[in-house]
Amino acid sequence: MLIGWAGAVLFILSYLLLSIGRLSSKSKVYHTLNILGAICLVINGFMLRDVPNIVVNLIWGLIGVYAVIKIVK
Repeated sequence: MLIGWAGAVLFILSYLLLSIGRLSSKSKVYHTLNILGAICLVINGFMLRDVPNIVVNLIWGLIGVYAVIKIVK
């Protein structure tokens, strides 16, 4: 359960930093926080057998990976 809370904190932190202008939506850090949060919540979803949570966060994480790849190129 702690990993789920860690994922939630990472999502909230990334959104807070974006909202207050400390990160850009084109920032690798912003997307990395989202990827790490998604990984944590996918693991938590597997532990709880929460398929909707797994699917949503897997997609969210893949979007983050795509964004980081696009930024790096």
